[in-house]
Amino acid sequence: MNYCSHCGSGVELRIPEGDQLPRHVCAACGAVHYQNPKLVVGCVPVDETGRILICRRAIEPRHGYWTIPAGFMENGETLQQAAARESQEEALADVEIGSLLAVVHVLHAHQVHVFFRARMRTPAFGAGAESLEVKMVAEHEIPWDEIAFTSTTYTLKRFLEDRAAGAERHHFTEIDRRAYA
Repeated sequence: MNYCSHCGSGVELRIPEGDQLPRHVCAACGAVHYQNPKLVVGCVPVDETGRILICRRAIEPRHGYWTIPAGFMENGETLQQAAARESQEEALADVEIGSLLAVVHVLHAHQVHVFFRARMRTPAFGAGAESLEVKMVAEHEIPWDEIAFTSTTYTLKRFLEDRAAGAERHHFTEIDRRAYA
C-alpha cells in the first residue's frame, strides 16, 4: 500500500500507538489501514452416485489445473452462500451446501480457505467463465497430479477419508510455504 484510501496522501509502515504490529498509517490524516486475510470459500459437490464435480481452471494462478469450485467471498454473503455462488459461477451447478469440511490457513498468501460438503440439486453442470472444462469424477478418476492447489488436495483427501469412514468431521490445517496453496 502506497497511498491512503481516505485522503490520498502517502502512507508509512509503522506500529501505531496502542498496537503491536506494523500497519500502513497515513502521514497526513493518521488513518490506520489494516490488511487482513482474505476468505476463499468452496465446496466438494457430489451427485447422486457419489461422483465429485471438478473444474479445470481457465484463469491464473494454475491455469489448466483441476480444482473444486471455490473463490473469494464477497461482502454481504455468508460462507455457505459464497460456496454455492462459486459452484454456479465456475460449474453452472446448483448445489445444496452441507456441513463444514475443512479450514485451511494459507499463511504465506494471507488467506483462509473454507470448504463445505455439497450435494448437487440437479445433474446439470457446465463450464463457467473461469473454467475450461468441468466434469464428474469417481474417486479413482481424480487427477491427483494435476490438482491446482495444496488446499484442494488436502480437502479432497479428507472428504474421501470421511466418506469411507461414514463420518462428517471438521478438518483444520495450515500451509506456510511458497508453494501453491
